[in-house]
Amino acid sequence: MSVLIDNTDLTLRLAGHFREAEALLASGSPELMNLPRKKAFQDFIAQGIPTRKSENYKYTNLQPAFAREYHFLHQRPKIDFKPGEIFRCDVPQLDTHLVILLNGWYYEENSPLAGLPDGVFLGSLEEAARKYPELVAQHYGSLAETVADPLVALNTALARDGYFLYVPKNVRIDKPIQVINLLLADSDAYVTQRNLVVAEPGAEVKLILCDHTLNLNNYLNNSVTEILIDENASVDYYTIQNQHNQSASVNSVYIRQMENSHVTTNTISLHGGLIRNNLKVIIDGENSEANVYGMTFLDRKQHVDNFTQIVHAKPHCQSNQLYKNVLDEESSGAFTGQIYVMRDAQKINAYQRNNNLLLTDKALMQTKPQLIIEADDVKCSHGATIGQIDEEALFYLRARGIEEKQARLMLMNAFAYEVIRQVKVEPLRDRINELIEKRLRGEISRCHECAYHCNC
Repeated sequence: MSVLIDNTDLTLRLAGHFREAEALLASGSPELMNLPRKKAFQDFIAQGIPTRKSENYKYTNLQPAFAREYHFLHQRPKIDFKPGEIFRCDVPQLDTHLVILLNGWYYEENSPLAGLPDGVFLGSLEEAARKYPELVAQHYGSLAETVADPLVALNTALARDGYFLYVPKNVRIDKPIQVINLLLADSDAYVTQRNLVVAEPGAEVKLILCDHTLNLNNYLNNSVTEILIDENASVDYYTIQNQHNQSASVNSVYIRQMENSHVTTNTISLHGGLIRNNLKVIIDGENSEANVYGMTFLDRKQHVDNFTQIVHAKPHCQSNQLYKNVLDEESSGAFTGQIYVMRDAQKINAYQRNNNLLLTDKALMQTKPQLIIEADDVKCSHGATIGQIDEEALFYLRARGIEEKQARLMLMNAFAYEVIRQVKVEPLRDRINELIEKRLRGEISRCHECAYHCNC
């Protein structure tokens, strides 16, 4: 029998916590992060924790995740923590500028980053807000609107730290930047993380985000990232989600592009109990391109919901969306993809596709592609499919002496390849392929690149 959860009670509980923690948040944070807190809190109270009655969250039930009793991590963690002893991001050939965030905070013991071009800043958002207040204030909160999403409002009300990446004009960072987000606490924990990326005109950077949990406590992570891409700049943004099944994660990424800019995002979801990925890209400059990809593998009772919005605000631009899902056992997934072409955004090419593979009769996928077109000279298309493994293709492989299990694996790998090939960092692409094959074989039961080996 399901237990009814009072959404108003949950919202009021968070409101009470904010009032208790408000002084602590204000005393430890730079002024520019404190200024929007009260309005963000009011916007959260006005909207409340989203329910299935909310159109944007109709396929994901967040109430059970928020109903748990959590310890809120509002202060920098003091943990005797040696990343090399309990964790490794095992991509042997991947050469990156690497930093770690622990429970949403930039890790104080990160090694100094050598080899970054002059003028580049990669570090704590809290530190950057004190050192470069004008630069951070110009962009902080410029895309993530608290009136549009209650979880963005809650993030803004509680935010203390995250990472800040600044790439100056015409600077190209040849090596990818790798940010490893780790969760490790003594008890069930609520984590708030706020990130900001600024790529000035002509800048180029590739970002790799890796999300991991290091013990079996329950975690609820609410993360917001704003990415500003100026004219002629290019940003590649790869995310690998590999957390255990006791975790819940809401990741909201907001991107604005100016003229002649390019962005590629690719989100690979390998593990996580409940994941909600929000992505909004505003193409605000002519001759710009956005490529948005996602690949999800689900089993047990995992749930992943990808919600995307591509806003074409200027003419002569292109966008591509491709999301694929493989669902096994009693898992469930959702995809809502919106293309919005504004009135003056003529000569637009915008494409969207969502393909889903169900491996059992109990797996569930819900998909909702959308087109909103106010211009009259555009090329736009969208489509979605939900099906099972092609029995004719399976028969073709088996007729050539391939065992059924191996044949199914080959077909699933082929299904995923269209998304994985869009990863431009070759060692990362090869490693993702390896992880996917292990995932499909059932050899990875959870976030496996750590010292804790357990099934959850």
